[in-house]
Amino acid sequence: MGFKCGILGLSNVGKSTLFNALTATAAAQASSYPFSTIEPNIGEVMVPDPRLEVLAKLAKSAKIKPTRLTFVDIAGLVSGASRGEGLGNQFLAHVREVDAIAHVVRCFEDTEVAHVSGAINPLADIETIETELMLADLDSLERRLDGLGKKAKGSDRDAAEAKQTLDLVQRALALLREGKPARLVERKPEEEKAFHMLGLLTSIPVLYVCNVDEGSAAGGNDFSRTVETRARLEGAACVIISAKIEAEIAVLPAHERKEYLGALGLEEPGLNRLIRAGYELLDLITYFTAGPKEAAAWTITRGTKAPQAAAVIHSDFERGFIRAETIGYEDYVTFGGESGARDAGKMRLEGKSYAVADGDVMHFRFAT
Repeated sequence: MGFKCGILGLSNVGKSTLFNALTATAAAQASSYPFSTIEPNIGEVMVPDPRLEVLAKLAKSAKIKPTRLTFVDIAGLVSGASRGEGLGNQFLAHVREVDAIAHVVRCFEDTEVAHVSGAINPLADIETIETELMLADLDSLERRLDGLGKKAKGSDRDAAEAKQTLDLVQRALALLREGKPARLVERKPEEEKAFHMLGLLTSIPVLYVCNVDEGSAAGGNDFSRTVETRARLEGAACVIISAKIEAEIAVLPAHERKEYLGALGLEEPGLNRLIRAGYELLDLITYFTAGPKEAAAWTITRGTKAPQAAAVIHSDFERGFIRAETIGYEDYVTFGGESGARDAGKMRLEGKSYAVADGDVMHFRFAT
């Protein structure tokens, strides 16, 4: 299914409204892009990228295949989830399955929609969820200490791995006991895989989604500004959205949607910004393939080498990889397509060690 971004938040913050807008958008896309699928708690939406339309025109492609990002609606959290309160265990299990978290925070007042704690306080809401995730991580790590300690006393390869893991566990515990998330653990590149294997909830990258009232959709409000300040201090991303507006425009025809957004002072749907922010949060980039049959966008993690990028299309491309004919997006456009870029000497032959760049237009040569 690819990369998944979990939507979570307390009850009555607009999480379901936002997710319903995403799935309505995905349903609308399904008529044009057959890959889009809907399940009860999953919505796959295309990543907005105007470059794909440009490439399709230049390549005279018969159809377009955008890349996509999966959003998962996670059951609402209540205080005590780390102890199994409410749907606690189910909630935590779902969080473990996502690659990033879109944390929806209520930044609107509405007397008809009760707040779980009786008052609108975005920072307190954030702390409630972060605390539950940290308590779950603390419990998980503390239960591993004895076993890792015993393994680390040996002298074989397993002992060496246990020592590395134990060191990471102790560093994560030190932060968690100070009330800080595990994602702040300082680590070397070579420790990244072992750290990821710990499966810590607070190591998952977070994007704050400020759900504001309709009148604040363009510029935010005092509530959203407190969240933006916190996000800056954490080095986290923050997006301002009115879930109510998004739900309304998701079902409008394209021309009406543009007029409606314009009247509100918005250039594009907030969901577009949310999708792009989720993409950036996961450190994803896009490369393209373009030809008469199809222009397609493909998602990879930044730094992915050419053979592994080719595997996103088909595993055979990686196994038999020979080389990748590569043209940068700007060159492809400047010289009017593949043949013009080739004639201008802008097509490069890249090998197995090449790290694919965002916007590369590629054609893979492989042996069957």
